[in-house]
Amino acid sequence: MTKRAVVCGAGGFIGSHLVQRLVDDGYWVRGVDIKHPEWTASPAHEFVVADLREPQAATAALNGDIHEVYQLAADMGGMGFIHNAETQIMHNSMLINLNVVEAAATAGVERYFLASSVCVYRDMELGEAELTEEDAYPAAPDNEYGWEKLYAERAVASYAREHGFEPRIARFQNCYGPEGTWNGGREKAPAALSRKIAESVDGTIEVWGDGSAVRSFVYIEDLVDGVRRLVDSDVRSPTNIGTREYVSVEQLVGLVAETAGKEITPVWVPGPVGVQNRNFSNDRIESLGYEPRFDLAAGLAETYPWIAGQVASSNG
Repeated sequence: MTKRAVVCGAGGFIGSHLVQRLVDDGYWVRGVDIKHPEWTASPAHEFVVADLREPQAATAALNGDIHEVYQLAADMGGMGFIHNAETQIMHNSMLINLNVVEAAATAGVERYFLASSVCVYRDMELGEAELTEEDAYPAAPDNEYGWEKLYAERAVASYAREHGFEPRIARFQNCYGPEGTWNGGREKAPAALSRKIAESVDGTIEVWGDGSAVRSFVYIEDLVDGVRRLVDSDVRSPTNIGTREYVSVEQLVGLVAETAGKEITPVWVPGPVGVQNRNFSNDRIESLGYEPRFDLAAGLAETYPWIAGQVASSNG
């Protein structure tokens, strides 16, 4: 029997790639979002444009015999957006998450996937031992986006207990790749730096902070593979999906510049940086056979040329 899935957030970066993977895996897929994908037509068998902040829209989006729901719809962006749009994030994303999980429970779906974030974790010191999924408690997220994600996780777990569906919760590390947001203020660091370096004519770019903050970045194809492995497993607990490769922001600038073939000098300026350090265990997802195929250099080799092409096109 062909499995039927609904992907909420199918017009976004990760959601659109997930739709393609599900179709490739033989699923019948309905995509749902407030907008169509920006770069390519969705391969979903059906695509519904809907505002999931409205309960009736979520109910309608999940009608029919649906086996699995993938909930990625959210109001989100990079650190600048997260820092400046706290109430917008809390209001919109909380409504979406509650509406979709309520509709899924009412529809009697078998499995429900929630895209959460490593922003649920506290700030870390440089050199501190990696955190496991259980270390999200006692809770101390650095921003309201993290608190919203933590609440969404608890809502899914609660609905799963009461309604008997199988919950799957992934905490994403920073994701990047072609066809992601690259301008406008919602882009993540690899995309923002790629754009700035592509635009630079004097060999300098402005970068928030002092370059010492540490992050890891997971390439889109690897993240989607982790999602599929998690959903097909029997793991009901929140699960980190990312890589074990960590770099400082200064090192990331150097890697993007090397990919671009440019000599770049960063000019450090005040701005929202977020936590100082990230270091998370990937033991749980790796126990399911997950192994990233792209290191950061390989992923940037795919991402930078695409963003440079967008910059060139936008400049006429």
